[in-house]
Amino acid sequence: MLNGVLFRRGMKGSVKLLLILAAVLAMYVVIIVSMYEPEMAQLLDSYVELMPELMAAVGMTGGATSLMGFLCSYLYGFILLIFPMLFCILRGNGLVAKYVDDSSMASLLSAPVRRSTIALTQGAVLVSGTLILSVYITALEWFSGEYYFPGQLELEQLLRVNAGLFCLHLCLGGICFLASCLFSETKYSLGVGAGLPILMYVFQMMANMGGKAETAKYFTVFTLFQPEELAAGESGAVAGALVLLALGLVLYGAAVAVFTRKDLHI
Repeated sequence: MLNGVLFRRGMKGSVKLLLILAAVLAMYVVIIVSMYEPEMAQLLDSYVELMPELMAAVGMTGGATSLMGFLCSYLYGFILLIFPMLFCILRGNGLVAKYVDDSSMASLLSAPVRRSTIALTQGAVLVSGTLILSVYITALEWFSGEYYFPGQLELEQLLRVNAGLFCLHLCLGGICFLASCLFSETKYSLGVGAGLPILMYVFQMMANMGGKAETAKYFTVFTLFQPEELAAGESGAVAGALVLLALGLVLYGAAVAVFTRKDLHI
């Protein structure tokens, strides 16, 4: 059961960051969609040929034959991974660890509300923000695609890919939230909550470059998100997204359990 007042307070605290990220994502998504024209697409592909390892590191492979494939190449390797992850890191830390660190958690705990309710409510704030970003990204891509290239972006493919994207960020948010519940100081919460997702993204960049570095894919959850395969409806990619979903739920559940049993000196 969630606490309505606490939930509204948490969502209000997310609004400013969500608006900033929405503006940045709008700029990037609209620009990338508009660049699907043959001349611009060839220009981007030429960058891939000139700097293959660098472009591959951020998931940009080039040679796309459809608008969805083009978006997978130039949005889902960096832009749509980094900015929602930034939201998870900042809000994950601010929802629990920050309250404990500045002693304002005492006022929450003094109210007749269970610790588990507080943790569930704060976790729901982070999940809701992640869902809002995922829905916003989907709508932004769809309307941009329809505006510039009517009928060329398949909605079913877009929904599959962004459902997988939500599962990925649910998992990353779970890591951030668990760190926030585990540590009482923001420096440690941020160190782990930000450090692990960023490190895993670095591993993913190494894996994308191929060669011996490809083994790094076994040390990152980003490997489980395969946008091009999800667009094609491949069962392996769907299974990867479901694993991310399961991991995210387990991490959030562990965070609630940790906070409920935590010895708070406030």
